[in-house]
Amino acid sequence: MKENKYDDPAFFANYSQMRRSIDGLTAAGEWYAFREMLPDLQGKKVLDLGCGFGWHCRYAREQGALSVVGVDISENMLARARESAHDAAIEYRREAIEDIDFAEGAFDVVISSLALHYVEHFDIVCNKVNHCLVAGGAFVLSVEHPVFTALAAQDWYYDAEGKRLHWPVDGYQDEGLRQTNFLNNDVIKYHRTITTLINSLIDAGFSITKLSEPQPAAEVLARYPEMKDETRRPIFLLIAAVKKR
Repeated sequence: MKENKYDDPAFFANYSQMRRSIDGLTAAGEWYAFREMLPDLQGKKVLDLGCGFGWHCRYAREQGALSVVGVDISENMLARARESAHDAAIEYRREAIEDIDFAEGAFDVVISSLALHYVEHFDIVCNKVNHCLVAGGAFVLSVEHPVFTALAAQDWYYDAEGKRLHWPVDGYQDEGLRQTNFLNNDVIKYHRTITTLINSLIDAGFSITKLSEPQPAAEVLARYPEMKDETRRPIFLLIAAVKKR
C-alpha cells in the first residue's frame, strides 16, 4: 500500500505548520545524532529516500556532495523542496520509495529520514538500496522507534487529571499495519521489531556500524520546552550500515 497523505491540501497545510517543517533540521531533536552517523559527503553521489522538503538534500550539497537525488511520493513536498533552493546538482523525483529502480552502484550514500515506517516491505527496499550502492557505500536511516509504533494509538497513558503517567507498549511482536492518527488524520504506518529491522539489513548484504536511540538535543529542548517528555521513551531509532565489499 502506497499512501500519500501529503498531497491532501488540508493535511499538508497542517504539516507545514509543524516546527520541523518551518525550522528544518534545527528543530529536529534527533538531527545531531543523525548527522554524526553520516559519512564524509565530499564528492559523493547521494540518494535521499522520502526527501520531503529537501532539508537533507541541501545539507548534503553544503557538505560537498557531488550530486543528490531526492525521491518522494508527494508532489507538494517536492514543489516546496524545489522552491527552497535552485541547485542543478539536486534532482527531485516523484516516486514511491518501494518503486525505486536505480542502476547498480549508482550512489555512494543513501539516506532516509523518518520515511521507512510508511513502507510496507522494508526488506525489499533494503535490497534495492544495496543494489544501487557502491561496495562499501553507506546507508543511514531513521524510523519511528518500535516502542513508539507498537500500539496504533501512539499516545501516553494519562491519569484522571490528564497527567502523562507512562508510555504503554503492547503487541510489540505483532508486526504489520497500524492505523494511526497524525495531525487529525488517519495515517497508515508499519510496525516492525528492532530484530526485523536489523536482520532485514543484514540479509540484504549490509554490515551494521552504529545504532542510536537519541534523546532530543539539549539546545532543542531549551528552544522547545514542550518536547521535555520526549526524554522519557525512545521515539526514533537511527541505524548506520555499510554495503559489504
